[in-house]
Amino acid sequence: MRRRRIAIAVVALSTMGASLLPAAQAASGQREAVSPVRFATFNASLNRAEPGQLLSELSTPGNEQASKVAEVVQRNKPDVLLLNEFDYYPDDAAVNAFRANYLERGQRGAAPIDYPFAYTAPVNTGEPSGHDLNNDGEIGGPDDAYGFGDFPGQYGMVVLSKYPINADAARSFTKFRWQDMPGALLPDDPSTPEPNDWYSPDELADVRLSSKSHWDLPIHIGRRVVHFLAAHPTPPTFDGPEDRNGKRNHDEIRFWADYVRPGAGDYLYDDAGNRGGLPRGARFVVAGDQNSDPVDGDSVPGAARQLLRAHRVLDPLPGSAGGVEASRLQGGVNGEHRGDPYFDTADFPDEEPGNLRVDYVLPSLPLLPVSSGVFWPEVDDELARLNDTSDHHLVWVDLLVS
Repeated sequence: MRRRRIAIAVVALSTMGASLLPAAQAASGQREAVSPVRFATFNASLNRAEPGQLLSELSTPGNEQASKVAEVVQRNKPDVLLLNEFDYYPDDAAVNAFRANYLERGQRGAAPIDYPFAYTAPVNTGEPSGHDLNNDGEIGGPDDAYGFGDFPGQYGMVVLSKYPINADAARSFTKFRWQDMPGALLPDDPSTPEPNDWYSPDELADVRLSSKSHWDLPIHIGRRVVHFLAAHPTPPTFDGPEDRNGKRNHDEIRFWADYVRPGAGDYLYDDAGNRGGLPRGARFVVAGDQNSDPVDGDSVPGAARQLLRAHRVLDPLPGSAGGVEASRLQGGVNGEHRGDPYFDTADFPDEEPGNLRVDYVLPSLPLLPVSSGVFWPEVDDELARLNDTSDHHLVWVDLLVS
């Protein structure tokens, strides 16, 4: 399997253009001297229905789902990990409880794992906007928040790392307004002749692009800095003919494609008021549940491919035999999918949309992927008991950082 992963990386490099191959070959030449670093993303579904509930559950050992999430992490041993759908609490309260009571305690024979560095911050989910964003005639509730959520911080994010995170240099784009993206796919009210008018001008002056946030976290790995680009775009469903969630998902994904291309992200501004995208030549890894499959599902066509074809991005094509088996056994719409189930990362309802590839770990040149995978054990594997931990599966990529 390792040889297959390396071969895929070489094929991916060849499609990026001959001008990029020398950098990759130089990195490959250092393989003997550099240990791979494992980057991973996992939508762990550690979100809860009430504020305070997750912290209460994590404050002592013994919660079944949290134990399973911890075991998945311990079995895969990522060095840098993004957890999506982890409710936000100030002062790292829930993060610290999860580390102390679950990750640092061995689960079902797995070795404990220590992450001395963590990053979490407020997100847009559940933050009241003060507007009627779903146009139902009432203001309030999860659909009228800046990002869908019943309370502030629901469906948040956390990054755990064995390497130092430069929190002072971190950039958060929680408050970037959707209308400030040039050519934004703003939703249209189909009942009126005016274009792109689902939101009023007053609403557009406030409506934010990120349903959670977009984070650029500089991580120091030896002498190098790798920018870990973390996000969790909204699902492209749960709306109407205006497709406001589908269009938002598309533009949330486009954010990173613009951010990493020199000059394309000059319009972006972070929460501190600093403008521009990633510095030219910076190493980066894009990670997260993008809620978009390259060929199947309900997202706007081409949404995921914006990232897969972004500047200097490599696709290590992580996959699993378990995804293939699940597609065959579950049937339903899976049999109509065009995408290879080997690359699926999420086990969604078989009637619609079926299993999809929506979780990504995408490195940039000159980082070189040497192996990758999706943690989706087959049914006869003892670890298949972890498949119901979340409707998503952990995705990992081993990279040479040189």
